[in-house]
Amino acid sequence: MWDRSKIENLKCFVSRSWRVAWPMTVIMVYEFLIGLTDVFVAGRIGKDIQAAYGFVIQFYFLFIVVANALSVGTVSVVSFLFTSKDKDQLTSAVYSSLWTTAGAGLLFALAGVLCAPELIRLVNIPEQVKPYTILLVRIYSIGLLFHYLLINSNGILRSCDRILVSLRTMSIVCLLNITLNFYFVFFTPLGYRGIALATATAVFLGCLLNMVSLKGLLPKSRTFSMTLVGKITAVGWPIALLQILWQGGSIVLFLIISALPKNNVEILAALTAGLRLESAIYLPAFAFNMANAVIVGNLLGEKKQEEAYRSGLVTALIGVCLVTFLALLVVFNARWIASFLSTNPTVIQESVQYIYIAMISEPFMAWGIILGGGLNGAGDTRGVMIRVALSIWVIRLPLAYLLVFILGMGAASVWWSMNISQFVQCALLYRRYAKKEWLSVEPLREKDDNSFGRH
Repeated sequence: MWDRSKIENLKCFVSRSWRVAWPMTVIMVYEFLIGLTDVFVAGRIGKDIQAAYGFVIQFYFLFIVVANALSVGTVSVVSFLFTSKDKDQLTSAVYSSLWTTAGAGLLFALAGVLCAPELIRLVNIPEQVKPYTILLVRIYSIGLLFHYLLINSNGILRSCDRILVSLRTMSIVCLLNITLNFYFVFFTPLGYRGIALATATAVFLGCLLNMVSLKGLLPKSRTFSMTLVGKITAVGWPIALLQILWQGGSIVLFLIISALPKNNVEILAALTAGLRLESAIYLPAFAFNMANAVIVGNLLGEKKQEEAYRSGLVTALIGVCLVTFLALLVVFNARWIASFLSTNPTVIQESVQYIYIAMISEPFMAWGIILGGGLNGAGDTRGVMIRVALSIWVIRLPLAYLLVFILGMGAASVWWSMNISQFVQCALLYRRYAKKEWLSVEPLREKDDNSFGRH
């Protein structure tokens, strides 16, 4: 039996985890609603637009991998510094991270506008989908700079115990994005182009709101530190590589589906809808992943290694319970939800099949992903990258290729290969977490001695 002190400690862990996790969960729900609206609007225009949007969103995720990587590195470093009470390094890390993110965002925005259309012309997707895809990529790319800064500034705010400020910003972004989506598409001559323009406009406003909120963390004398940028990059680059491998794997899956001899456009549209529905489950899990990174980073900054380990487990357990509940909710309403997203009978049937198969692995996905967030917060991003990459490129994709091209099976076999890879990923990440080697990995090992002023 547990004594009173252990029960109080457990309550403390749960309270700390939930205080950070619930706003992140709401923010992820906002992200889901935006994506759901995009799929709904695209589906009401036509199956070609819905399929084009599904492919474009995979490219867009590739464009923002550096933003997400810089955000992970920033959270690891800033959350550690915030509780270690080193305010000089904290403000320098915030300032340096924002400028680095802005430079990367501008670079990728230009690359998206200038280069992505040529890449899309080369890939093997249905020809009738390509013209829509190229124009959507160009519009999405215009907003990349502001999306980069929005992602990074949200990471800084939650690392510095200002997650409710981030929640306020994302509430406005969500409302504006959804409203403009319907307005641009159905009430202006923009048509399907309004899906991308709504996102670009909303992230621009969200970026401005967060920049105003961060003024308090930046004194008049601001120091750009190449050393801290190096530390942020050292933590973040495995996440960038991981997301490239992850999104590359998603694109390969799209290409495998595109090669099916029957109903390939309808199945592509169904996969697009199915992935957005699955994000109703995945995004809350990712919210707990990001919350775990902050919690673990803050506790390691206070030199509380054992509390960091236990808090990570408690956060993962809470997240798994929530994800299991949501998975059951989606399964019981699968046909209604699929019918809401598309009016095409084949797309609806394929979407329902995807949901039934994919939901089996969701609790395992949540356990691995949330524990991976704790590892990220400790700076052990390489360990996470290796294990997730192995599950995708050694298990998921070869298995899908074997089942479709060698054994001649249909789309359902691809969904099962995704499930199997999730089981492997969960086992690998839990083993890494349970060994506790990451407790000795610190995002900052020495004082910053290579700074220079920039006003």
